[in-house]
Amino acid sequence: MTASECSIGTKNESSLHNSLKMYYAEPGNTEATRAGYVCDAIGVNGEVIEIQTSHFNALKKKIPALAKSGKVRLIYPVIEKKTIELYDPKGRLLSRRKSPKKGTIWDIFDELVYVPELLKLRKLTIEIIYVDAVERRCNDGKGSWRRKGVSIKDRSLENRREGITLKKKADWIKHFLPLKNECSTKTLAEAANVSPEEARKTLYTLRKAGYLEKIRKQGRSWVYRIL
Repeated sequence: MTASECSIGTKNESSLHNSLKMYYAEPGNTEATRAGYVCDAIGVNGEVIEIQTSHFNALKKKIPALAKSGKVRLIYPVIEKKTIELYDPKGRLLSRRKSPKKGTIWDIFDELVYVPELLKLRKLTIEIIYVDAVERRCNDGKGSWRRKGVSIKDRSLENRREGITLKKKADWIKHFLPLKNECSTKTLAEAANVSPEEARKTLYTLRKAGYLEKIRKQGRSWVYRIL
């Protein structure tokens, strides 16, 4: 990382995002305009490609508008393996380490919980992929207090692997509801080996999408029927 790169702050488009955009796009068909919106790319079959790592609430109007005019594929990259590089303000590498945190497909509900209605769009396909990435940080005192002032400057793609494709209700049930007929936050968390918070967000999203319905209370928790 050069000194200038370390001083300009986080880029609007990360290297990770740009690499994936180029991978999915028909050659030369990026930053295309559809339905009044600028899209990341157009695929070889004419499908609109949107790559989103976070802030799905920003897509609340965009994705439905695009889906009215044709097929849309929303790519959600999960960083399964992350290497963190720390630089000083002059661009000199201070350290390089592997992050102990590993992303999973369940991370998508951190975003979908704000826009569960997207799952009702028949022309929308959501593809969750696994990636390895390098995250470059700068010890410039301008970042989050949680990172003690260290700023995240960029993320770049090291490797891309296949994940899962979610196109219809059956796909969501197959991958995220490993129970028969009924479930609750507790039973889903235990069956899927996820935290109660992850299970709550999953059940909320899938209920709002019309895949579940509340049937009774069990203590303080709701029991849901899989539709």
